[in-house]
Amino acid sequence: MKRPPLSLILVVAGTWLASAAWRSHVASEDGKALAALVKPGDIRMISSETCPYCLAARRWMAEQGLPFQECFIERDTQCLADYRALGAAGTPTLVVRGQRVVGFDRARMLEILK
Repeated sequence: MKRPPLSLILVVAGTWLASAAWRSHVASEDGKALAALVKPGDIRMISSETCPYCLAARRWMAEQGLPFQECFIERDTQCLADYRALGAAGTPTLVVRGQRVVGFDRARMLEILK
């Protein structure tokens, strides 16, 4: 089996690195914008203990210093009731100033907070 040329490997690696750097930059800019707008009590995250997206959202918001409340549908009956009442289809489900956001959608959160 023939190996791909070195130039192709370098192009793919360079593209991946540039993409990762851009995603990091955008995430940082989103964090700054959200931090300027969010107040305690604005964000509630309904999570599941087994949800990797919940973990990623929790870590990112904590790293950005965003105040948020979190509950887990497996541990808290009121949290589960709220989750069902929202008609949520998955976790994380965020409630941002009373509006439902299914999934960790930073752009939608910014839109609501503006």
